[in-house]
Amino acid sequence: MTVRGGNTLSEEDRILWSLVARSAKPLLGRKPIEQPVEETKAPEAAKPPAGKAGPAIPAAPIAVQPKRHIPTHLDNPTLDKLAKGKLPIEARVDLHGMTQDEAYSLLYTFISRAHGRGARYVLVITGKGSSSGGDGVLRRAVPGWLSTPTFRPFVSSHDHAARGHGGGGALYVRLRRIRP
Repeated sequence: MTVRGGNTLSEEDRILWSLVARSAKPLLGRKPIEQPVEETKAPEAAKPPAGKAGPAIPAAPIAVQPKRHIPTHLDNPTLDKLAKGKLPIEARVDLHGMTQDEAYSLLYTFISRAHGRGARYVLVITGKGSSSGGDGVLRRAVPGWLSTPTFRPFVSSHDHAARGHGGGGALYVRLRRIRP
């Protein structure tokens, strides 16, 4: 198999690619494409050294770990308490009018500092951003950012804020507790 630029895949890369390709599911209404079964050579690491005699150790299949479900939404009782002011919002940040780079940097700094201070619930204001008829860029991007591995050590879950706190243009963010 060749890749763009005329380079060929190593044997290990080809094996890994075939495993990934076999795990792909076809789109709804489409039949799966039959992949020809190819004989693969054992990787060099699985062969015994030339000087030692002994049984060959078969290569272990690559186990694909299932993705852990990470909850991103707050539970309803917590949402109700935040909306009614029964749970304090300990910090807030407003990202209106910023570029994505500026907003990402400010959001990361804000979240990490609030977590360091031991804050539990914070409000992130993105704005509704209805320019050119669509949703705002930050309104769409920020929930995705909060779900990335960069924010995972700080963020437990997040959800859209109540109308009184900005509605669809703001997010409640529950921060993880600091474990001693």
